[in-house]
Amino acid sequence: MEEDFYSRMRSKAASTRGGSRSVIGAVLAAFLLGGALVGFAAWYYDFGSGGDDAGNVTTEMPQVDGPSTAASPAAGETAAQEQANTNAAAAVQAVEIVAGQQGGIEARVTAMEQRLTALDIQAQAAYGNAARAEALLVAFATRRAIERGTSLDYLEEQIKVRFEDGFPNAVAAVLAAAENPVTLDRLRAQLDGLAPALLADPQAESAWAWFKREIGGLFVIRKQSTPSPAPTRRLERARIFLETGQIENAIAEVRQMPGADQAGQWLADADRYAAALRALDRLETSAIVGSEAVNDITGTPASPVPRSGAQ
Repeated sequence: MEEDFYSRMRSKAASTRGGSRSVIGAVLAAFLLGGALVGFAAWYYDFGSGGDDAGNVTTEMPQVDGPSTAASPAAGETAAQEQANTNAAAAVQAVEIVAGQQGGIEARVTAMEQRLTALDIQAQAAYGNAARAEALLVAFATRRAIERGTSLDYLEEQIKVRFEDGFPNAVAAVLAAAENPVTLDRLRAQLDGLAPALLADPQAESAWAWFKREIGGLFVIRKQSTPSPAPTRRLERARIFLETGQIENAIAEVRQMPGADQAGQWLADADRYAAALRALDRLETSAIVGSEAVNDITGTPASPVPRSGAQ
């Protein structure tokens, strides 16, 4: 029984080896057949009629593309020209924009320069006005000191700094009045004290001078509007002139009186006082009107005001 089993196993193994050989042979045959077919197809399409078709295609492509390749340079030149024109137009526009901006900047710079010039002129005018205003205040304060008969103190230096360069004579007259002060009250009081001497006949008068004066007093011919030449009336007018501050008119009346020789000191004081007032009038006018230069506190001349009054 065991022998039957072993014999069956050997026969089955032998059949199995025979089947395997047949399968392997079929696979190899199929592989070789497929390779032969692929090789034949490749040879046929590459070197046979397929090669001719590819050649025809390659020979026909230049005929189709010939016109486009011939026309492409002209089209390229046109496109390049158009691009160049566009670039040129853009460049021109950019230049115009830059030129416009530059012109605008120059205009703005010019306007700024003009504005700065105007501001500088205004600043100079304001500085000049301030200097003249200060000079006017100094002149007013000096007038008050002269009228009160007090010393100038610090005003003396201010008067010299601000007015002496342009008005040396006026400054000298003011300083002379300040050194020997006199007031209207003092002049009126002195005039009242000199009244008898002014009304009396002149002393050491010659006979011929006395005779002419007496004859001249007998007959006086004048217009009705003309003031009376009588000494008493002259004295009255001199007092009125002093009351109203008309110093020069009062001096003129006293000089015409018979005893004018006795009033030499009074006339000198009155002349000095009147000269100081005239000088102060000139200094104040120059500071207000500005037609003539006055100095600031440092002695620098301030710009005069134009006649047109633009400032």
